[in-house]
Amino acid sequence: MVAMTPKGHVANPSLAEEGLRRIEWSEREMPVLRQIKERLAKEKPFRGRRMAACLHVTTETANLMVTLKAGGAEVALCASNPLSTQDDVAAARVRDYGMPVYAIKGENNDVYYSHISSTADHKPQMTMDDGADLVTMLLTKRTDLVSNVIAGTEETTTGVIRLRAMAKDGTLKYPVIAVNDAQTKHFFDNRYGTGQSTLDGVIRATNLLLAGLKVVIAGYGWCGRGVAMRAKGHGADVIITEIDSVKGIEAVMDGFRVLPMADAAKEGDVFITVTGNKNVIRGEHFEHMKSGAVICNSGHFNVEIDIPALEKLSSGKREVRPLVDEYLLKDGRRINLIAEGRLVNLATAEGHPASVMDMSFANQALSAEYLVKNAKNLKAQVYVVPEGLDKEIARLKLESMGHKLDKLTVEQEHYLASWQEGT
Repeated sequence: MVAMTPKGHVANPSLAEEGLRRIEWSEREMPVLRQIKERLAKEKPFRGRRMAACLHVTTETANLMVTLKAGGAEVALCASNPLSTQDDVAAARVRDYGMPVYAIKGENNDVYYSHISSTADHKPQMTMDDGADLVTMLLTKRTDLVSNVIAGTEETTTGVIRLRAMAKDGTLKYPVIAVNDAQTKHFFDNRYGTGQSTLDGVIRATNLLLAGLKVVIAGYGWCGRGVAMRAKGHGADVIITEIDSVKGIEAVMDGFRVLPMADAAKEGDVFITVTGNKNVIRGEHFEHMKSGAVICNSGHFNVEIDIPALEKLSSGKREVRPLVDEYLLKDGRRINLIAEGRLVNLATAEGHPASVMDMSFANQALSAEYLVKNAKNLKAQVYVVPEGLDKEIARLKLESMGHKLDKLTVEQEHYLASWQEGT
């Protein structure tokens, strides 16, 4: 059942009750966002503002949308990935919160982009992106709407890379805050969120025991660090592939082997890409993989694995488990691809735990508030989250977990501020 409603396009409105229960469950693990929502509900900084959000439609995102709406915003939401939508959550957003939602798990590319366009039809004054697909559409195909937009935010490493490229060549037309670059985002969301949810997706999809397997992780940025740490905790023999010598030596110091993909391909049982680049695993790598190897991607776009090359090497494929395609290579080997090479942590699992998204979406909400107040003084560039907001989110999170920071004494402040001390 796919339902067009006055409030959007969702798969099955009858799932709303289940979605509401799950939204409420995740809200319990998001105390920082809850505090922000309570303040915004009183102050209404977004009153009269139209926002368009292209994000993963999950329970955590639902609570961000509730927060923005409490602050006075009119918000339309679409999916930022064809496989990341939780259909029950989408239904609940429409039924219980009266919010336009355009998202269906498994939608094809045409529907995906039509949903982004439908969200743009709400004539947003602010955008929220997870991968920069919405801002890209506004700047290329819906240019008539750009003059309405005062500012935006971006959630992901991949999106920030795209936006900085736009700013460099003059394509970007309004200021955007790189939420991804906040310390309370990439240190925690990328490392702990991606680390846990990626392996959750692999295990749910395959039911593999990771202990004793050789897990190859392409990329040792914050996401790669998180996945490697969790895979090691499961008892896997972890191999890292990297192009950056500093990250490579860091991986070695953290206890991992570092190999080129050409060599790692011969050893790996499970391959996970988290680079943000394209064709990280290519035809020449497939040719040397073990029969039964499992490959997947936890980077934003489904370009990190060269799927056309895999298809060219294959005589056929079949779905052996939900969202697991087994490719039969012409030489008789079998390679298993999870979730069409799309985000494995959202396609076959539920994405990041609510407790870590609490900080990420607190950054989104506070950055949006900052932009409402300051956008007129900002240029069409990519900006970092103001340090004061970042530290306040960390403080609130610490307190919500029952921890407190120490304070400097007057003597210590004087010592640190004076060059004459210590002589």
